Amino acid sequence: MTRSEGAYGAPRGSRPVRGPRRALAGLAAVVAAAALATGCGIRSTSVPVDAGAAPSRMPCRTGSADTTAPPAESVAVRVYLVCASQLVTVERTVEIDESRSAPVLVAQALLSELQRVPDPDERRAGFSTDVPTGLRVSDAREGDPEGTLRLSEQPDDLPAEALAQLVCSYADNEPLGSGGSVLLGGPGKYAPRGYLCTSETKTRPGEVPTLGAVELS
Repeated sequence: MTRSEGAYGAPRGSRPVRGPRRALAGLAAVVAAAALATGCGIRSTSVPVDAGAAPSRMPCRTGSADTTAPPAESVAVRVYLVCASQLVTVERTVEIDESRSAPVLVAQALLSELQRVPDPDERRAGFSTDVPTGLRVSDAREGDPEGTLRLSEQPDDLPAEALAQLVCSYADNEPLGSGGSVLLGGPGKYAPRGYLCTSETKTRPGEVPTLGAVELS
């Protein structure tokens, strides 16, 4: 053994091998990082997580229904308002005797209810209305099919949800609707058309057309 060699033949002055120490140090760092993450209760990630939309808190239900009978010269009706992007019925009382009134008077009363700002209880439940306050409804004109209602605006020019509210409210209340449909026309000379209120109209009033497919002569 020469003077330049150590006890095991390695040259004097060479650095000792530190592989095991480095491995232990790296393992300790990993354990420490894991302990910190566990202590915070959060698992770290570099990928954003999409948990979806927050659940809606709109119950679409008002308080207990009023079970008292409507006063004389009035009738209980149902109108469709918008809640959580759908059409949902609410109970209203209109001051009109449906049994002795012309259909157009019932249509005007329902329109007024649709135009009215929902009361505080309804607003808290998430209800709103899109029916324009300036809209008017009148009786059929000469040559129109029986049961036609004429609006002061062309039906197809109304916002989709407003038209769906009108169609479903009229279709669900006698003597205006029949078989889930109602005949509506506008102020011009265009023939009235049949509009349908379907389950799809109620669940997607802003997307599903309510047109009944045919023009009536």
